[in-house]
Amino acid sequence: MNDPTQTPDVESLLRDFIAQKILFSDSGFPYPDDASFLQEGIIDSLGVMELVEYVQQTFGIKVEQSEVTPQHFDSIAGLSAFVRLKGGGARPRSS
Repeated sequence: MNDPTQTPDVESLLRDFIAQKILFSDSGFPYPDDASFLQEGIIDSLGVMELVEYVQQTFGIKVEQSEVTPQHFDSIAGLSAFVRLKGGGARPRSS
């Protein structure tokens, strides 16, 4: 089983992207996976749009506007579950 949507690699990819591209941190993502991006001040609305674009490009899934909700895009846990739900056999694409 080498499908990243079925392994913890989804969480790792999301943590790395947020740490590097949104928090501009070289020391990783310092929050628990269930921490609210908005309540913790991790991501603002512009960051959510960056995250949507990253998820679409990296996992090859289409994110509808109606799917951009706190349930799906407000924590690593929620977003990784959403990627797995939408992705099925999606694999991360090379950057």
